[in-house]
Amino acid sequence: MFLSNFSVKKPVVTIVILLMLMAVGLLALKKLKVNQIPDVDMPLLVIDINYPGASPDTVEREVLNRVEKALQSVNGIKDLRGTANEGNANMQVFFEFKKNMVEATDEVRNAIGKVRYKLPTEIREPVILRIDPAAQPIMQLALSTSSQSHAEISRIAEDQIADKFRGIPGVAQVTVNGALKRELSVLLHAQKLREVNLSVTEVVNALRSQNAAAPVGKIRGAMEDQSIRLLGRIETPAEFNQIVIKRSGNELIRLGQVATVSDGFAELTTLSMRSGKPNVGMAITRSRDASTVSVANEIRKLVAEVNKTLPEGTKLEITQDGGVEAQNSLNNVVDALIFGAGLTIFVVYVFLNSWRSTLITALSLPTSVITAFIAVWLCGFTLNFMSLLGLSLAIGVLIDDAIVVRENIVRHMERGSDRRTAALNGTAEIGMAVAGTTFSIVAVFIPVGFMPGVSGEWFRPFGLTVVASVLVSLLISFTLDPMLSAYWGDPPGEHLKPKKGISLRLKQFNEWFDHQADRYGHVIAWALHHRRWMIAFAVISFFGAIFLQAQFGGSSFLPKTDGKTLAIDVRSPASSNLEYSRIKLEAAAIMARSMPETKATNSYVNPTGGRIYVDIGKSTERKRTAQEIAIELRKRTSQLVGAEYTVLDDLSNGAAKPVQIRFSGTDSRKLLAITSEFMEKLRQVPGAVDVGLSQQDPQNELQIELDRGLANSLGISVTDATMANAPSVCQPMPKVVHRERSQRMH
Repeated sequence: MFLSNFSVKKPVVTIVILLMLMAVGLLALKKLKVNQIPDVDMPLLVIDINYPGASPDTVEREVLNRVEKALQSVNGIKDLRGTANEGNANMQVFFEFKKNMVEATDEVRNAIGKVRYKLPTEIREPVILRIDPAAQPIMQLALSTSSQSHAEISRIAEDQIADKFRGIPGVAQVTVNGALKRELSVLLHAQKLREVNLSVTEVVNALRSQNAAAPVGKIRGAMEDQSIRLLGRIETPAEFNQIVIKRSGNELIRLGQVATVSDGFAELTTLSMRSGKPNVGMAITRSRDASTVSVANEIRKLVAEVNKTLPEGTKLEITQDGGVEAQNSLNNVVDALIFGAGLTIFVVYVFLNSWRSTLITALSLPTSVITAFIAVWLCGFTLNFMSLLGLSLAIGVLIDDAIVVRENIVRHMERGSDRRTAALNGTAEIGMAVAGTTFSIVAVFIPVGFMPGVSGEWFRPFGLTVVASVLVSLLISFTLDPMLSAYWGDPPGEHLKPKKGISLRLKQFNEWFDHQADRYGHVIAWALHHRRWMIAFAVISFFGAIFLQAQFGGSSFLPKTDGKTLAIDVRSPASSNLEYSRIKLEAAAIMARSMPETKATNSYVNPTGGRIYVDIGKSTERKRTAQEIAIELRKRTSQLVGAEYTVLDDLSNGAAKPVQIRFSGTDSRKLLAITSEFMEKLRQVPGAVDVGLSQQDPQNELQIELDRGLANSLGISVTDATMANAPSVCQPMPKVVHRERSQRMH
């Protein structure tokens, strides 16, 4: 064969080529990003439209239905799901995998723009987001203190720490939770407004018109131009009291006469707590082209530096480290890979009974694995558990070609050929069989690498890594093995020399094994003479294996993991507020902390509920698995009332319930009745837990019915009534700037 002949005749060139491939492979390995899961490009867009104060029915009628009709003109949409919530419309647009998502985003934006004039003027601008599974926070931090106020650590987190983390290469987003935000509030006095005959609308308009900075024009001279800007922004909170609201003859009515201006903090919309104590939480998300492990390492270094500069009694802790989890997951695969390689080399030595043959064969392993990283890098894959799983699976195959070639060369030498002749003839004789075996493996795994859909996105690194590694192993077995066998193999007649020590023991073992192989020949002979029995046995074994797997094994897209974190999703009633949700989450957190395996709990609270992360430590540090702990935790939380509790024991599947069933129809009431009946039956299914409904009752509301006759006689329009009532119930008003901080006015 050309490759084996070239490698034997040109050993120096062969060594240089192989060393060059290994050097490029090491360089590619250094450049590979290290993530826990493959980068999956989901063909999904999410449209989020806020409609403050609107009920779900209004959101569906005024927003969802109109946007859905507009999206019907977009090509490539596979599925469209819309959800109407209190004051919010959310739509999920699923596309075909062949759809270019950049073009899809533009088409969706243009479709919404065509019906924008039909949507209510009160809605916020629609936000279109591309969903990326890798866009989950890789690290959660908590800033707590025993010597400062919550306002002080909020300012430290927002103005100092968050900006430092945003400056780390590879960090896409830093979200601060539970921080107090400075806010200027204008509290109107109804009695004083009536005394001076002022309406709320007049006060709002005065604040808008007298707190603004705007360009006025430009002065053009002979040699230079100058811009003119009117500086009308109010610089201090005290100056707000002097704003003129109304002029009555010679009398000026100022804001301070009818209102109290307070410099305080905005109402909290989220809370962050660690083991029951409030703190300021930070969630850090990596960019798509960054490595989880590399970014996490930089974050840890910065956390250590920040802690040195914080006041005494204040500390920044890492509550959840995705970098460590990714590194541990990959280390487990690498350890299994190294163990498999070592065991493979040991088995080769036991049967070949020659340290030179073992070393020649074993050299194909690191050479093939390192060189295979070139293909992984060129394909744009990351170093994740799927690509490493492909290498682990291919370990036995990688050395298999080298074993077959080396064994045939040894057989030729035992027949009297010299090392060079044996290397050439032995490789040529077995070359087609080895190539056929390798290409049959390639034929199996190439379709795996090109499967369509989400499964294809996940298994592409696995399949193509196996293909690349076995092709490299074929190259190594036709170059490195013959070359080393020709110049460094066992001397002729080595097998005839007397054995001693461990070589003698291995020779005796091989003789015993050859005897067992002869006995196995009798089994094969019996099978060949009883073909019908063998066919029946094969059919029974095939269907029996399928039955046992379906009955007792089950199936899952990803294997169950015994991680160090559990999650409790809490959903409070529709009309609950932040304090109610905090009480319900803390009740579940107390139960979680009462379990012996729990090290700490981290709660993230919002008005509709929240999530609790329960740190249970590494699997090697506890006796029970995460699934067993989750079962007990589920029993404990079932005793709680006033909210819906869901315990998640596996966060690797998107931290969501593994089975989700959707009902669709035109009549929402009938649909709810059918769904409720189905849920009762579903709860009776063995193994079904945390059966819940995504739909909630609408939020309680106070409705104002306008007396149009009286309003018309007084010259009051619906818009006037809205403007008068909105500030009175503390709806957010236009922002004002003070000391380079954004502050809201109520």
